[in-house]
Amino acid sequence: MKLLLARFAGMLRDERGATAIEYALIAGLVSIAIVTAVTQIGVNLVKLLAGVLPGLS
Repeated sequence: MKLLLARFAGMLRDERGATAIEYALIAGLVSIAIVTAVTQIGVNLVKLLAGVLPGLS
């Protein structure tokens, strides 16, 4: 029983998982920013081309 409690206490002190979660959150935020930027560029491009090519939109 003491071994089980010692292992559980060791898992609570381990911070490797926290670092992985932080990197995952950063990657998620970066991907949201990229998708937002690319979507906005696409919308602006369609508006620009709609002025040049009347049947586009």
